[in-house]
Amino acid sequence: MSKDWYPVINYEKCTGCLKCYDFCPHNVFGVEDKKVIVVNPDNCVDFCKGCAKGACDFEAITFFGDEED
Repeated sequence: MSKDWYPVINYEKCTGCLKCYDFCPHNVFGVEDKKVIVVNPDNCVDFCKGCAKGACDFEAITFFGDEED
């Protein structure tokens, strides 16, 4: 992938509720086998985090490129 920052889904925490898929207006996510997947990481708006903070209730989304504490 050419992008330096994009969402990563932790499938151990993800419940498959599809809220992140429904939330994102940039078509970053897709659904495959009833699971949300990142299909268009280059569409993600840098540092938006709306899917993680505004949609995901399970802290299942982190971002590649974020500095770790």
